[in-house]
Amino acid sequence: MNKIRMKTPLVEMDGDEMTRILWKWIKEKLILPFVDLKTEYFDLGLPEREKTKDRVTLDAANCAKELGVSVKCATITPNKQRVEEYNLSEMWKSPNGTIRAVLDGTVFRAPILLDSIRPIVRSWKKPITIARHAYGDVYRATEYRVKGAGKAELVFTGENGESFRETVFDFGKCGGVLQAQYNRDDSIRSFAHSCFRYALDTKQDLWFSTKDTISKQYDQTFKLIFAELFETEYKKQFEDAGITYFYTLIDDAVARVIRSEGGFIWACKNYDGDVMSDMVSTAFGSLAMMTSVLVSPDGKFEYEAAHGTVTRHYYRYLKGEETSTNPMATIYAWSGALRKRGELDGLSDLVAFADALEAACMDTLNAGIMTKDLVLLVTPGTEATAVNSERFLDEIASRLSARLAGAAS
Repeated sequence: MNKIRMKTPLVEMDGDEMTRILWKWIKEKLILPFVDLKTEYFDLGLPEREKTKDRVTLDAANCAKELGVSVKCATITPNKQRVEEYNLSEMWKSPNGTIRAVLDGTVFRAPILLDSIRPIVRSWKKPITIARHAYGDVYRATEYRVKGAGKAELVFTGENGESFRETVFDFGKCGGVLQAQYNRDDSIRSFAHSCFRYALDTKQDLWFSTKDTISKQYDQTFKLIFAELFETEYKKQFEDAGITYFYTLIDDAVARVIRSEGGFIWACKNYDGDVMSDMVSTAFGSLAMMTSVLVSPDGKFEYEAAHGTVTRHYYRYLKGEETSTNPMATIYAWSGALRKRGELDGLSDLVAFADALEAACMDTLNAGIMTKDLVLLVTPGTEATAVNSERFLDEIASRLSARLAGAAS
């Protein structure tokens, strides 16, 4: 079988811990035997980020912006414990945050559904896609630990000399903590455009939620920009497509989502989307069964796994122990990136390969061959066998080979 040739490289961003191991196995077992893979490779593992003073992350983000399609492994965002563990010179920022700031995109996350795993929420019958604004909020906030008496103020000085100053809090002698976050109108507009266009592309209703009754400037700005764009640019298109746009407060949205059948896009601000995507994925089954793609307004795409680096399994792996780590989200990051690269470059065989790869994954799962996390979730009476990660990938590879051979004959 001849390998499928690519025209334009993908941007490949390697990562950390157990997902880095899975990344290597996925390439070796599921991609390289079938595709003449072309990538611009960047190592975003924490040791390399420390070595380059995190320059490698910015280089990867700019390359992703240039080439248009990228695929990213899960990475560590260091906290104090990680700084000590990896002997870091500083607490490097989230690579995802850096990449999202450069691409100015929206993250769309949707669950991979299995017939044998029923959602915890009994009313859910269709996938719920989380659209997460991938800019600003707490991820780019400025923070300060107040250690004693003093007054905190919010100050803005305009280029025209006008200024705004308001007391945030007079701490007296109690001490405390401060946080200032921001966003930009143009980024919020990009977020809104991406959500409306994605809803039209996928023919799904769009829900949007903030807490504008409490945050009367910050959250209300999001609400007003969405409303303005919908009324002036998208209302007629939504009517023609037979879909709706709906705004509500986020606490009301949570209640409505739990009572719904699913089948819509739920747009959230950055932090809200971070939390709600984990809630939705877990309720559907597993965070390891969640697809994730960052879409920028100018048509750049970055595919990644929605979960972390699976630290606990990694240290078991280093001891020589078997692990049953679920690679599905990482496989779907690769399939999504290869499919999009094929679509943009007019390579139907590359698109077909991505489809076959995902179908082989589902063939394997539907045969009852799963990683341990999924076996624990299947409905009673379903026959399922827990296998380690390598065996699971080998089973997918076998079914992928059979599918491709059948398509070629």
